[in-house]
Amino acid sequence: MYKPLPESVTIKQSGINGLGLFAEQEINQGTNLGTSHIKVDDKIIRTPLGGFINHANEPNCTKVELHANGNEPYRKKWNLVTLQDIKKGEEITLRYTFYNV
Repeated sequence: MYKPLPESVTIKQSGINGLGLFAEQEINQGTNLGTSHIKVDDKIIRTPLGGFINHANEPNCTKVELHANGNEPYRKKWNLVTLQDIKKGEEITLRYTFYNV
């Protein structure tokens, strides 16, 4: 069964902007939460994980670029990895680099 978000994350109303991603449980530093963006040709596509994360100047996550192998329809993908321990209920944030804030 397809799960668009890891079990440790949910979508809720954000104090930053609209909806955001929030920790459902404590998440340790260095945890790979999954793919947030993929690049198909010249277009960057957000996954559900990437679509609901809000910008912060001091984020608690970062995007890590991964290169897909030649058999995959995209050339790059980015996974969301935690920069620090995140407490249950805390909003998960990222410094935007693909979009203007």
